[in-house]
Amino acid sequence: MVDAKSRNMKCLTFFLMLPEAVKRSKKAPKGSRLPVCCDILTLKKRMAAEIYSSKKAPGPSTSAHSYQQSLHNNNNTIQSTTNWQGLYPTIRERNAVMFNNDLMADVHFVVGPQGGTQRLPGHKYVLAVGSSVFHAMFYGELAEDKDEIRIPDVEPGAFLAMLKYIYCDEIDLAADTVLATLYAAKKYIVPHLARACVNFLETSLSAKNACVLLSQSCLFEEPDLTQRCWEVIDAQAELALKSEGFCDIDYQTLQSILNRETLNAKEIILFEAVLNWAEVECQRRDLSVNIENKRKVLGKALYLIRIPAMTLDDFANGAAQSGVLTLTETNDIFLWYTAAKKPDLEFVCKPRKGLAPQRCHRFQSCAYRSNQWRYRGRCDSIQFAVDKRVFIAGFGLYGSSCGSAEYSATLELKRQGVLLGQNFSKFFSDGSSHTFPVWFEHPVQIEPDTFYTASVVLDGNELSYFGQEGMTEVQCGKVTFQFQCSSDSTNGTGVQGGQLPELIFYA
Repeated sequence: MVDAKSRNMKCLTFFLMLPEAVKRSKKAPKGSRLPVCCDILTLKKRMAAEIYSSKKAPGPSTSAHSYQQSLHNNNNTIQSTTNWQGLYPTIRERNAVMFNNDLMADVHFVVGPQGGTQRLPGHKYVLAVGSSVFHAMFYGELAEDKDEIRIPDVEPGAFLAMLKYIYCDEIDLAADTVLATLYAAKKYIVPHLARACVNFLETSLSAKNACVLLSQSCLFEEPDLTQRCWEVIDAQAELALKSEGFCDIDYQTLQSILNRETLNAKEIILFEAVLNWAEVECQRRDLSVNIENKRKVLGKALYLIRIPAMTLDDFANGAAQSGVLTLTETNDIFLWYTAAKKPDLEFVCKPRKGLAPQRCHRFQSCAYRSNQWRYRGRCDSIQFAVDKRVFIAGFGLYGSSCGSAEYSATLELKRQGVLLGQNFSKFFSDGSSHTFPVWFEHPVQIEPDTFYTASVVLDGNELSYFGQEGMTEVQCGKVTFQFQCSSDSTNGTGVQGGQLPELIFYA
């Protein structure tokens, strides 16, 4: 036996040393063939190329059909190969070959709702190793002895993403499937994939999707994501309330938002958003969209809107004419505004506190000179970065150094040249060296570890104060700001001195 192995190895070594021309020589006698070792090597090379090609995930230009076809070709190729395991040195790579592969599959899943199902192959051992739920399903005391398992409550794309993680140890998430993937990861207790889904959602969190993600984070019991959602909703409340996603939240989430004390929003905006939600909810319940049904679906949530906290103008021109309030409620609220003896109301009358703005001051002193600071129409600009997500609400600016004066200010906030926020505002300076706030219409979300450019163009008749002894790094509460000069600045503002002494923010 040893001599036979030795002879085979010598044969293989000798054959590998031959030139390609000799290996492919046509002078061999008719009917003869090269040694078996040649077939094996050729087959391995061909298989490695084909399987590597078929394992590639579909790119932007690859259709789902062609990807499925490549998987089918891969399955056929592997099944026709007797030693495909030798192509992959690790168990992980061999498991990856089994992903979405019928070879040796001992269970199949019919995934998705009726009319949109997809049949996916699985391997009980691999699945049981990757998920305690699958382990109980296949090897527990109540193990299911079925060749086909129906899963109607999980989307096929999300189930595939979970299988890809279990088989290949690869996380493949997309914005339109990440919530469904999180649901699948939670259902089958795949914690690392669930954590990756939450991290993905946190990085993509904005005012447009914060309300929907708040609803889902409560459902999935993810407190960190819930807290992140509240931070966005509080700071950018009006944008969140006007988003399409607000109308998709459930009733319990609606109540929790209406109960929120720290919302930075006018009450009339909240009232209008709730009416929009009620209209969509009527459609979800197959009810006619009318005033009676809107009030019906709102129930007690209507009284969580602080209508008496609106301005009289907002109430008279908005809520009072909406038709949602009864005549008695409308009359009592008008009396509450005007009468000395105010009636009792079911509505909360106290205004919301909102978020308290914080200020990052970057100068240690200020001064003025009669021949310096502020050339009309020129831009004062500075770059800054933070180490935590914040929301820039406005800037604090220096005013006149020569008595009271009025200024017009054009504010801009950019990231890598892209305009994120802009506003035109006026402010009155009393001649003191104090800073005067100017605000954006909506706070702008600022991500950590990226430089942003804050700019302002002042227009007025008087020269302004200017800051001195500027700091490159400022610690403000739990947030650290870093500053550097901006090429957009044409009026002398930089890190050491100039305008833009304060950044006003929520955190």
